Amino acid sequence: MAKVLAVNISETKGVPKEPIEKGYFEVNHGLVGDAHAGNWHRQVSLLGQESIDKINSSEIELCVGKFAENLTTEGIILYELPIGTRLKIGETEMEVTQIGKECHTGCAIRELVGDCVMPREGIFTKVLKPGWIKAGDEIEILK
Repeated sequence: MAKVLAVNISETKGVPKEPIEKGYFEVNHGLVGDAHAGNWHRQVSLLGQESIDKINSSEIELCVGKFAENLTTEGIILYELPIGTRLKIGETEMEVTQIGKECHTGCAIRELVGDCVMPREGIFTKVLKPGWIKAGDEIEILK
C-alpha cells in the first residue's frame, strides 16, 4: 500500500522543510502556509522514501523534508507516474504535472552530500480537490 510518511512545510524557499501533523491543501494553491505554494503547475512536491534511501549514507542520515518535499511517500514509484496521472491522497485529489526539476545553484543537500535526488525522482502536482493530508494517509492512483 502506498502511503504518506510525512507532510512537510517551510515558510521560506531554499531551506529544508519541517514535518507537521497534518496540512490543508487548497485548489490552485497547494499546502497552505508553504513558501512554494501558489497558482502554478508545481503546487505540491512529492518524494519517495525509496529515493531518499538511495543517497543515505553512514555519515549522513537524511530524513523527511530535507529535499524540500511537501509529501514524503512510501510504496509508490513516483517518477514512473505519467504526467496527467490523478492521485487521491488523504481527502485530496491531485494531478501529476511534472517529473523532476532543474536543481538550483547552492542546493543545500547537494552541498551536504554531493548529490540531490529531487531533480531526478521528485514529482510535482496541482490540487484538484481540496482537503487535509496527514502521515499514514493512503495514496491511490485514480483511473
